[in-house]
Amino acid sequence: MRLQTKRIHTNRSFCVRQASDESDLTKMSNVLDLVDQTLFLGERATGATSLGQCVWVYDRAIDIDALRQFHHHLQKGRLSRRIERSPLPFGRHRWVSPSDPSDLEIVTTPRPREEFDAWLNEQAAIPLDAEHGPGWHLAVLPFSDGGAGVSLVVSHCLTDGLGVCLAVVEAACGHDNAINWPAAASRRRWRALREDARQTARDTSAIGRAFVAAARLARHNRGSVGSATPRPLPAAADDRITLPMATIFVDAYEWDARAHVLGGTSNALLAGLAARLAQRVGRVTADGSVTLAMPVNDRTADDTRANAVTNVDVMVDPAPATTDLREMRAAIKQALIRHRQVPDERWALLPLIPLLPKRLFRRMVSVATGSATSVVSSNLGSVDPATNRPDGTDADYFAMKSLYLGMTKATMHRAGGVLALLSGRANGQVFVSALAYQPGSSNDGLRQDLSNTLNDFSLTGTMGWRRPTPVRRAQ
Repeated sequence: MRLQTKRIHTNRSFCVRQASDESDLTKMSNVLDLVDQTLFLGERATGATSLGQCVWVYDRAIDIDALRQFHHHLQKGRLSRRIERSPLPFGRHRWVSPSDPSDLEIVTTPRPREEFDAWLNEQAAIPLDAEHGPGWHLAVLPFSDGGAGVSLVVSHCLTDGLGVCLAVVEAACGHDNAINWPAAASRRRWRALREDARQTARDTSAIGRAFVAAARLARHNRGSVGSATPRPLPAAADDRITLPMATIFVDAYEWDARAHVLGGTSNALLAGLAARLAQRVGRVTADGSVTLAMPVNDRTADDTRANAVTNVDVMVDPAPATTDLREMRAAIKQALIRHRQVPDERWALLPLIPLLPKRLFRRMVSVATGSATSVVSSNLGSVDPATNRPDGTDADYFAMKSLYLGMTKATMHRAGGVLALLSGRANGQVFVSALAYQPGSSNDGLRQDLSNTLNDFSLTGTMGWRRPTPVRRAQ
């Protein structure tokens, strides 16, 4: 069985196929999927924003005119939408056309490459809003030693990592693939109330099943939830915090060779890396186990959902991963089989989401982000080559990062911290981006932990965005 987690299929005919798919995408409903509404309402309840950031680095001058064309096609593509709330307090929200297109930011004053991470953080801090716009932002920074870096930051409410890659591929290929969403406020209030009430009526059966599922889960969890004494909130609990991040690059040939030696696959190697990193930072159960939370791609060709993934949880022992991945590979395989055969009951609760008050969302953060013994292991796989060409030519580095802006100590405390790895490969390199928070954690500490974990697997990585050094391979 082949494991695919959020896989981007490499296909050189992709750009040709997209032209024939565009007409199908104009017929979709503009009612938000319940997963997307959950993410949007959760952000509004907590004040924290989930973002995805694409990063490209060129070791030579970038073609600004071509980048302008790329930006123009992004404006006409999948990212060209925003969310309009229902006038009903319990209604389903809808996709509408944006009224304020995002501008391309071209920094005129070069900065040292060593300041690129700081600039990326500045880009991530630019306010984005999936409801009021803009929902994404593209910018380019010239380096004082030559070359340039490019950042594309996108609200997770607009799309997930796979959706961002699809939008980038289409823009790089010159396609304008926007759906003709209705204009904002195009429905008169009484029409909107009537249509949204009908939508709620159509959801009644699903809401009824959700109440049954909620009662069943409550009985199952009775005695295990709420019996423990709540931990006191940390000092300055409402303070906003910046979560530590680190990105490392590994030669793809070396990565695949190591996975083969350990009896695993590229996906299993990432899972092993995630589990060992969780062990290193103390995110383990009493018996030393770790829960791998693995997003699995659920996107179809004509999908308009922002977040078209499901999640698979896998309990693994990280101890043997550095010498043998076969046990972990088998555990992941069985979890995927079980996931297809037995649906996760938590997804049955989604129809209740529009009915929940804001205060309850704050209490549900730990459910959404996992537990204090879990780690997210998300693999994009081999991205389409066009993903790496924002100016029409291959960048020297490409990576994606997951970000949480506006997070508070209290939110992280309730969630038990967070540890998430996002990986993919392009241009002969595998990138691994890590996002983490434990009390007392820092960027330097995370970089060291990630580097040491790579060493555990006898892998050599390049931290950051330095000019790559060619790797000699055995003939």
